[in-house]
Amino acid sequence: MATTVLADFDPPAVVWGAGHRGVDLALAAGSQVLAAADGTVAFAGMVAGRPVVSIDHADGIRTTYEPVDPCVKAGDVVARGQVIGTLQSGHRADGADALHWGARTGPKTYVNPLRLLEPAVIRLKPLN
Repeated sequence: MATTVLADFDPPAVVWGAGHRGVDLALAAGSQVLAAADGTVAFAGMVAGRPVVSIDHADGIRTTYEPVDPCVKAGDVVARGQVIGTLQSGHRADGADALHWGARTGPKTYVNPLRLLEPAVIRLKPLN
């Protein structure tokens, strides 16, 4: 099933700068939100007035999901496709319901979460 991207990944030029450190995916409020991959819930609670779930994965990536009313708690082990909560409304200023999905490899190193859906294609070129 294809998902509409309402806002693309747009990392800031500097770590403290403005940008969009994830993607906004069209999803109706009240929908179940699923874990992107197997992992351990690192956080499930409120951040800046919004409900957030964060999951640590074995490859060192942490995915985040907001605004998601969690049905999991920190320390829970989750499987890919497992329900982790329910999408709440109010994430976007334009009123569209959306899931903000982020991914990072370090405290301030964000990656485009859409790249996690398909493996990267690596092409080797000859030296000459």
